[in-house]
Amino acid sequence: MHISSIDELQNVFHQQIPITNHLGLQVSSYENETLRLFAPLQENINHKASAFGGSIYSVCVLAGWGLLYLKMKEEGLKGHIVIYESNISYQQSITSDFTSECRLENQADFERFLNIYKRKKKAKLRLTSRILIEDETCVEFNGTYVVHT
Repeated sequence: MHISSIDELQNVFHQQIPITNHLGLQVSSYENETLRLFAPLQENINHKASAFGGSIYSVCVLAGWGLLYLKMKEEGLKGHIVIYESNISYQQSITSDFTSECRLENQADFERFLNIYKRKKKAKLRLTSRILIEDETCVEFNGTYVVHT
């Protein structure tokens, strides 16, 4: 039985990162070097009836983590992926279900990352996740991920 990348990543999230169950996180799509994760407002709501900042942060981190997981798998590589450092800009409240999008924006950076990882068994890659509502950026997250054996 063949399992799709989306289904595999969904299983990895729910089995290895339990918070994803509580967030109601769903892998929406993976195409054109872009991963999209969906989170329902109801599971992530705060006292102001908007999305909780910690949930937003988590979904953004997981979008980068998931994209890197899928790209490593495509390259036939395994490793432990961790967030090393990050910053986030909350530009607008989110009052509906939301999707975090992480796109591999620079293929040359990814190739450098792969070359270093293959040589040293440890490498860093910076990725950006965004939450867009009606084509307007509500949140921008920049994270550096480390992959090691």
